[in-house]
Amino acid sequence: MSNRWILALRILIAVLFIAPIYWTFVIATGARGAAYSLPPVFLPAFHFHALWVVLTQTSWLRYLFNSMLITSLTIASVLVSSALAGYALAEIRMPGKNAVFYLFLGVMMLPGQALLVPQYVVMFHLHLLNSYAGLILPFTANTSGIFLFRQYFMKLPRSYREIARVENVRTWTYIRRVAVPLARPAVATVTLLTFISSWNQFQWPLIMTDTTAIAPIELALTRYMQTYQANWRELASAALLALVPIIIVFLFTQNHIVAAVAGGEQGSKG
Repeated sequence: MSNRWILALRILIAVLFIAPIYWTFVIATGARGAAYSLPPVFLPAFHFHALWVVLTQTSWLRYLFNSMLITSLTIASVLVSSALAGYALAEIRMPGKNAVFYLFLGVMMLPGQALLVPQYVVMFHLHLLNSYAGLILPFTANTSGIFLFRQYFMKLPRSYREIARVENVRTWTYIRRVAVPLARPAVATVTLLTFISSWNQFQWPLIMTDTTAIAPIELALTRYMQTYQANWRELASAALLALVPIIIVFLFTQNHIVAAVAGGEQGSKG
């Protein structure tokens, strides 16, 4: 395939991804009724009244705080559990280690919806409904994160670990000060994937909470949907606000993603 066709394909893919975001911006800043006007309006009017209404006349800041708290704690727990489990699967010699790893790969293929009922029953018996713990606890471990860390740790020279043993460096200290800093691409990738997954959680908070006190942003979007109609400008404005943190995190982590994927491929070949 020539470079011209590759460039055209890249542009087409970029347009397909950017078009929905641009259309949301047009609706959010357009006149009332622009969402279903004929002929359609393709240029934004830059009217930010709906955005101001979302920020000042709703509990948006509370929803934002809830999402930031839930997402931050989820990311921290996933990074810790993934790094420890990935290190164990990569470095510690134990019987059945490969079987455990393949079991993790099998779990990765399970759809999240298949686990909703068992997880809800567990949270119910633990009396964690309508609580931050109930929203966070089921997602404190991530098989994809474990896989990435395991593959990346397998690339590290064994001489590092041998030197640490000679110097009587504890395993936890070695992981924290040597292994994890050398696996920065894996850390960035797991952080980004966990952030997107946790930030966009809708189904689990929907069945776990019935109060706005701990509800995340994704549930806040439903308040703009009425029984027979929707306030499209406010809904589009709220959707854009919910999208901004994801874009910011992606911009800070994008340079490490390719390195993490390449590291995982080399680890799997080794």
